[in-house]
Amino acid sequence: MYVGIDVGTSLVKAAAFDGGGRELAVEARPVGLDLHEGSVEQDMEEVYAAVVAVLDGLTARVPEPVELAGLTGQGDGVWLVDGEGRPVRAAASWMDGRAHELLDQWLADGTFETVFRRTGSAMFPGCPGPLLAWLDRYEPKSLDAAAAAVYCKDMVFQRLTGGARATTDVSDASMPFLDPRTRSYDNRVVELLGLPHRRGLLPAISDPVATARARGTGLPPGTRLANGPYDLPACALGAGVTAPGDGLLIVGTCLAALVATAELDLTGEPAGLYISTDRPGHWLRAMPAMVGTAALDWVLSTTRVRHDEVDALLAETPPGAHGVRVLPYFAPSGERAPFVDPGLRAELAGVSLESTPADLIHATCEGIGYAARHCLAAAGLTGTLAVCGGGTRSPAWMRLLADVLGRPLRVVEGEVGARGAVLAAAERYGITLDTGAWTGPAAVVEPDPGRAAYYAKGYEEHLARLARSRGARL
Repeated sequence: MYVGIDVGTSLVKAAAFDGGGRELAVEARPVGLDLHEGSVEQDMEEVYAAVVAVLDGLTARVPEPVELAGLTGQGDGVWLVDGEGRPVRAAASWMDGRAHELLDQWLADGTFETVFRRTGSAMFPGCPGPLLAWLDRYEPKSLDAAAAAVYCKDMVFQRLTGGARATTDVSDASMPFLDPRTRSYDNRVVELLGLPHRRGLLPAISDPVATARARGTGLPPGTRLANGPYDLPACALGAGVTAPGDGLLIVGTCLAALVATAELDLTGEPAGLYISTDRPGHWLRAMPAMVGTAALDWVLSTTRVRHDEVDALLAETPPGAHGVRVLPYFAPSGERAPFVDPGLRAELAGVSLESTPADLIHATCEGIGYAARHCLAAAGLTGTLAVCGGGTRSPAWMRLLADVLGRPLRVVEGEVGARGAVLAAAERYGITLDTGAWTGPAAVVEPDPGRAAYYAKGYEEHLARLARSRGARL
């Protein structure tokens, strides 16, 4: 069997697949987040223990030889480790907001834009640049004690293999220090962020992706294991998104729009990032937004509607939700793609005493769809579109999303990130797998032409409302 490991922010999963890509079993364990006054941290030992536990559970449930294992996980953040991959302090999550003042300063003085023009990375508070600069200012002893500032999956890989050297891959390194043309660190960016004296903490870039044998914890000793790519590009691989112009929309707590491209364009509004892939000269133009299913969750909680009621409510409300409109930017940190606006907040319009919970829910789903269309357009979508994530469990929402986006949706189900991790590992080890079989959609949802035309006009209205909302604060 083939094993994919996906070390998520709140859930660690391991999935077993047969040679044709059929999912045999999945094991999952939750992991905690420590939130306090803008900081979001994770216990690395808890995360690593969860990885070992899901692997133990999976190999016990599917007692077949492990042919190969691939590893992916959450990106960004700062995971400070010693020479053996053990924690120096708690990991600072990609959700951490403590560095927002530094980012505000870099936005004002032009550093933010300069970094984007050099690397294609639009920084946000939880990415390594701002976090390392914040730690250097307020917790320098933590950096002094560390051997490397790695990413989540890199810590796990080093521990599983007993590696003596911390490494990362080009996908994780893409934010914000990597020059996407040379596939190496841009030392000028390190200087711009005031970190030349911390340059030694950046892990060596393993290009191609690092491979090693498991030492016997969780996986049988000697199991071939590959590190990376991180979760966004791993999902793109798992969904079969590799041809230029094709895209993937991950409908999760946050939306992530990814489009494969062979063109590197560092002009235009600084937003999102270019993720380097295993293939030199090929990138993913990524627009990882803050808006997502968390917005719908808030509305469901506020209206006291259960998740299993959503499909019926969407079906009973017409397009336009009886005039209710939602700008779905509920995140307290504003928005980061396809534009950066930390002060942006959600807006509800057209609400009256006659509005129903169904209207609010329908309008929120439409608003999230408009935000997704904005991200996909900015990322350069011209080909097919795959969709995955928790939102795909709602057939009614997928039909609405196809209408709002005005294009067919290739719905890819199951553990897409773990699947992509296996495909990346197979490539590294020279193992031939039928990628068509591994990445085929469970369904294709076609848009209704009439509703798609209605939503095309609604999208233009959404953009106009968004521009007014942003302009009113300037």
